[in-house]
Amino acid sequence: MAIADDHVLFASGIQMVIDAQPRLIFVGAAHDGQQAVELCRAKRPQIMLMDVRMPKLDGISATKAILSEHLLPTKIIILTTHQSENVAAAAIKAGAAGFLMKDSSPELLISAIHAAAAGRTVITTSDRNNELLDFTPDHSTRKSQIEPALESLSPRERDVFAYAANGHSIADIARAAHLSESTVKTHISNILSKLGLASRLQLVAFAHSNHLV
Repeated sequence: MAIADDHVLFASGIQMVIDAQPRLIFVGAAHDGQQAVELCRAKRPQIMLMDVRMPKLDGISATKAILSEHLLPTKIIILTTHQSENVAAAAIKAGAAGFLMKDSSPELLISAIHAAAAGRTVITTSDRNNELLDFTPDHSTRKSQIEPALESLSPRERDVFAYAANGHSIADIARAAHLSESTVKTHISNILSKLGLASRLQLVAFAHSNHLV
């Protein structure tokens, strides 16, 4: 286990949480993106918790650099203070195995770490009820569950889905699709309902984890 975060006190707190877990071993902390890459090369942690905004190299770029070195065993869980669809889309495109809010409980953090170590793609819910959602594609159920759900979307909803899946804001979607923002919100609400999702952040994870965009 390792962490990359430019707030030393926060990183130290995470280390304390990890050190209290008998099944986890903390191997180091980095305080900028370039240090994160170097730490992974030196220590080869199985999991790295990665902040988004850091000096020298941001967390998304550091994630890409680490995962581009295919001999490294490291899986990345993005830590952030804001539920940004743009950041979520970029993180998942970069190959991150998880997306977690910094105010999540220690129990949720540990659950996310174990899930990522087991090869799952996980993301926290937006309601802060300590729920971890699994977006790992299950190809045995994709045809029977995912495709019919997508087919239930109207042509306009599919257009909005594509924009939203790439992390575009409501205002951006409205401009690109020549719709009012209220209409876009209605379409997204319908899309979430049809797909059984609770937020645009979950929509981003769902779409990218299932290679729909």
